[in-house]
Amino acid sequence: MNMNGEIVAKINSFLAEEFEVEPEKIVAEGNLKETLDLDSLDYIDLVVVIENNFHFKVKPGDFLHIHTFSDFYDYIISRVNSKQLV
Repeated sequence: MNMNGEIVAKINSFLAEEFEVEPEKIVAEGNLKETLDLDSLDYIDLVVVIENNFHFKVKPGDFLHIHTFSDFYDYIISRVNSKQLV
């Protein structure tokens, strides 16, 4: 499994656990908010989980363009990859 695949697997694992969603419901084209049934407090939990698992700060506007799990994966992968370049 390549690094991006490992990141996606890690994301799916903590999303399923944190938001009590069956792992098979987490699909790339799926709507993040609807699938995880996120409200505003859940987004705070999501930010904390991301920061704890991937060790980067999430900016307030980062979620504006994240609609699907694929968007979410791309966001985290790009942040992790840019962090490694520093």
